Amino acid sequence: MKHLTAIVDYGVGNLRSIANAMDYLGLDTAVTADAGALERADAIILPGVGAFPDAAEKLRAAGLDRVLLAQAEKKPVLGICLGMQLLLDEGEEVRPCRGLGLVPGRVERIPTGLKLPHIGWNSLSLQNDAPLFRGLPEGAWVYFVHSYCAVPEREEDVIARTDYGASVVAAVRRGNVYGCQFHPEKSGEVGLQILKNFGELNR
Repeated sequence: MKHLTAIVDYGVGNLRSIANAMDYLGLDTAVTADAGALERADAIILPGVGAFPDAAEKLRAAGLDRVLLAQAEKKPVLGICLGMQLLLDEGEEVRPCRGLGLVPGRVERIPTGLKLPHIGWNSLSLQNDAPLFRGLPEGAWVYFVHSYCAVPEREEDVIARTDYGASVVAAVRRGNVYGCQFHPEKSGEVGLQILKNFGELNR
């Protein structure tokens, strides 16, 4: 039976590169803003590029926040970059703004003396064993572009960290909900393995 991953199209994501990576892996995808399509999908990817408030408002305006909250109870959801940040309760970028609240915590400016935005390759320190990272070596390198980072309330929700002049949360997991601050679709073989693992989560 066909296993379909829906990529949420709400006007702020790098949709084509994610879809291309999934296609390369032989994983069926649909780029969509349709609630019914998200409900029928076996898994959901929430991408995101830009500022937290703009993205949160676009999700709510389309009614997709309610759909995501309902579907996260039933199937795997993966937030990427800003899409990961939106999984948390609140962000402080530009102005305080409510997120989806699927992972308790806040999104704050990276507390570093290094240049922001953080752009480039950094290694992952894995923790709290998660199926998303199955087959990856400790210290695997991935590609980041961000100035803000997740600060989850619970350390058990953190599945990877990286160092950028401070310890930065690189990935989270709470139940069916996963988030990668980095871009798997731009992270070479490591990123492809992560997307493959996500595509196999509920087969």
